[in-house]
Amino acid sequence: MNRRGFIKSSSMIGMGAALGLSGLPYSMQSQTRRSAILGGKRSFNGTWHGWPVVGTPEEEELLKVLRSGKWCRLGSPTAPRFEDEYRKMTGSGHALATSSGTTALTTMLGALDIGPGDEVILPPYTFIATYNVIVQNYALPIFVDTDIESFQIDASKIESAITSQTRALMPVHIGGSPFDVDTVMKVASKHNLPVIEDACQAHFAEWKGKKVGNFGLGGAFSFQASKNLNSGEGGAIITNDKGFYNKCYSFHHQGQGSDAASLEPGSGTRGSNLRMTEFQAAILLAQMTRIPEQIKQRSENAAYLSGLLSEIPGIKPAKLYEGTTRSAFHLYMFRYNKEAFAGMDRSTFVRALNAEGIPCSTGYTSLTKEAYVHNLAKNKHYLKIYGERGMKQWLEQIACPVNDKLCEEEALWFTQTMLLGDRKNMDMIADAIRKISREAKAISKL
Repeated sequence: MNRRGFIKSSSMIGMGAALGLSGLPYSMQSQTRRSAILGGKRSFNGTWHGWPVVGTPEEEELLKVLRSGKWCRLGSPTAPRFEDEYRKMTGSGHALATSSGTTALTTMLGALDIGPGDEVILPPYTFIATYNVIVQNYALPIFVDTDIESFQIDASKIESAITSQTRALMPVHIGGSPFDVDTVMKVASKHNLPVIEDACQAHFAEWKGKKVGNFGLGGAFSFQASKNLNSGEGGAIITNDKGFYNKCYSFHHQGQGSDAASLEPGSGTRGSNLRMTEFQAAILLAQMTRIPEQIKQRSENAAYLSGLLSEIPGIKPAKLYEGTTRSAFHLYMFRYNKEAFAGMDRSTFVRALNAEGIPCSTGYTSLTKEAYVHNLAKNKHYLKIYGERGMKQWLEQIACPVNDKLCEEEALWFTQTMLLGDRKNMDMIADAIRKISREAKAISKL
């Protein structure tokens, strides 16, 4: 704040003391109040936006399926109708409904015939499912470290991780924001590798005006209960490659073709039942009618909140790459620098923020440090395939120090539902953080 602004602010605070705080702009009221963790009043005493949003459209679509007696997608119109609508909304050539986002990824790796001896590149800052679908196929997961500013895979480090055994790149649009699509696709093209976009959190996010999931060979989406498009469980694949779509359909449908009568060689010699139910499709058709307004609300609130938080020392919203024309904001991700908060550790900051009525999370733990991942080096099947020496080398190479720093010291999240409120809710979030910043020295001693 410049000198003129400071004098004006001080004058208004003095007026507030005489006339009551309600006469001040909301953003300035926090300068006269204590943090809730120190005994002051909470910044937010209301209720955050509920999830999912449910009403008549969901009831009507579900009853339609219930009364039809056709509860499986085979010979029933609901899942195909959802697929057609989702294809149109994503601007893709083909859409395939699956039982979850995880099985959408599983289906695509199955269609690519990923298996023992193959390597698949992925980021360490992701939900465990991205890793699981690789090891389910006894392929080797190769981690590429994180770009700390964006929370996304550091695309500049992908090429150095490619070997003669690399069979696919599987970057993640984490939090609903696009990874550096241009760089990833340039590397993939140079090495003739397929890109599987894990877009499970990124419904209708855009890169240069084009929906994510359309850049690689295929994109996976999740409709799990927390997602921006929600049917409790469920998933989808989009692709612009007809041949790949056919392979995916075959793999998710017990190795059979769309006519359910003949076995096709499209997915090799493997398949499973990974189909979506008609009830899930019905819920999604109804939920999709709400999507345009929800996208607008999240985008506007996120932009406004980023403007507020960027002015607070020690708080830095996650960077959006230049090509990002829309983030889905499944997560509002930002970084915390304790040095700007009198050395207050991140967990104390989260406690103080929660005390203000602002739900906040530290997000993912460091995946490459988890025992669950490390134990892969002791797995009897992996030892048989890659040998003890090979697994020891893999274990030595999975360290991701930048990601460790992000996970252990800096990362913070707000969920997408918090962005569905009004602008005053965003003011309250910033208000709470300003109060904590102002009293950081006292709070850090708790």
